[in-house]
Amino acid sequence: MAQLPPGIRFITSFSRDQWYRAFIFTLTFFLYASFHLSRKPISIVKGELHKHCAASHEVELSSLREYAARVQSVKKLSNASQCGWEPFDKNNYKQLLGALDYSFLCAYAVGMYLSGIIGERLPIRYYLTVGMLASGLFTAMFGLGYFCNIHNLWFYIMAQIANGLVQTTGWPSVVTCIGNWFGKGRRGLIMGIWNSHTSVGNILGSLIAAYWVSTCWGLSFVMPGVIIAVMGIVCFLFLIEHPKDISCSYTPSSSSKAFLNGASRFRVQMPTLNAKETSKSQDPEMQHLLIDSENSTASQNSSTVVSGEGRHGTSAISFLGALRIPGVIEFSLCLLFAKLVSYTFLFWLPLYITNVEHLDAKRAGDLSTLFDVGGIFGGILAGQISDRLEKRASTCGMMLLLAAPTLYMFSTVSKMGLEATVVMLLISGALVNGPYALITTAVSADLGTHKSLKGNARALSTVTAIIDGTGSVGAALGPLLAGLISPSGWNNVFYMLMVADGCALLFLLHLIQKELRCNADHTLFKEH
Repeated sequence: MAQLPPGIRFITSFSRDQWYRAFIFTLTFFLYASFHLSRKPISIVKGELHKHCAASHEVELSSLREYAARVQSVKKLSNASQCGWEPFDKNNYKQLLGALDYSFLCAYAVGMYLSGIIGERLPIRYYLTVGMLASGLFTAMFGLGYFCNIHNLWFYIMAQIANGLVQTTGWPSVVTCIGNWFGKGRRGLIMGIWNSHTSVGNILGSLIAAYWVSTCWGLSFVMPGVIIAVMGIVCFLFLIEHPKDISCSYTPSSSSKAFLNGASRFRVQMPTLNAKETSKSQDPEMQHLLIDSENSTASQNSSTVVSGEGRHGTSAISFLGALRIPGVIEFSLCLLFAKLVSYTFLFWLPLYITNVEHLDAKRAGDLSTLFDVGGIFGGILAGQISDRLEKRASTCGMMLLLAAPTLYMFSTVSKMGLEATVVMLLISGALVNGPYALITTAVSADLGTHKSLKGNARALSTVTAIIDGTGSVGAALGPLLAGLISPSGWNNVFYMLMVADGCALLFLLHLIQKELRCNADHTLFKEH
């Protein structure tokens, strides 16, 4: 018999279940990357919506002639301003642009609390598909304002509000789906790698928007809208919500070892029953993240926060019940301030680079992607460290502690030249996005599979929505505050971001203290 080719041997070396898990990992990665891809254009186009008019008269006339020639084939514009796109061509443009950010993010924050509750009662594939198609529609709607020559502020605000609401379908859905397929082993590292879809989406969105921004900024929105709509169709055709839907094997994960939040370390690490101890010998990646049914021999007097009836016979957790899970409130408030910092960079960094480095909108958008490149490494690093230390809160706290002085250095060093800006963008991206990535993925999964849920697989969607929804309140406040503070100087914006990092760390101190105390008690127990 002839020897199999190397490629075929590689393919057959993996089981059917492993190939399906790799497929779901990749699919959900690109599905949510398309969400962030569609959010990024507004930050790139800001430099085109308002232009600085300090250039000489000759340069202005030359630029105006070139601009008129470019749009001749599209439509003759009635906007006669040379300072950008009306109504953003006025001196209060920062407040108006901030209002666009706030409209999207406030709607996103409100919708997120509802999205998790709705999502856990509907099929994920249908729910996510509808959300992605609607997101594509409203993203493209903003760009249509260019082609239809619309200069009404409320048109753009309503497009942002509608887009913010429908985009809340994404995060609870993909986290629940990935949670259904992957186990607890090395969860921080796996989800750190998976969560890089946020930065990948931001990078792709920046590059696509920057390609069109100087010639036809409407396409900077239309093209991402088309992409996320196409990915919605892909979701409908290929997304598999649960391994059992295609008869893939899965092993209900035990509570033999969990990555803990400090508030419930010993309760989660209670010894498991003999029937479950066999799962220790299995590959941790193949262990299932969620338990679909509680072992019949489990203690009947265990406390539970589950109420209501959900799909497939499992109970749907209530909103207040999710809040009673130890660690949910602390991590939610921490994420509020961590996301405030991250989203301020997301929406205002290109404009800051334009003002400080005096670059055009395209080059500023391209340069801003380095912040997201740093975020990829930061998320993976945070997951790896938290897996090694088995301390989620301490890992987040360490990165937040380093982030505050790094932001001060960024505000100072970025004025010294392009090379210094590049270095600080990478470092700041890693430290700012590391805690944000860890809390929204591994921490949410830890809390969503807490012992008090008694194996309720539907609870993860609600817990994730509460944590990310609270964080989205900060995401809405950050860009708004940046728009209000920036006229007094960019240094004041960075001071605001440093204070926010300090507040995020403050809300974690209680959990960090418990993690350290539990570690000391565990060490003392081993010595005896």
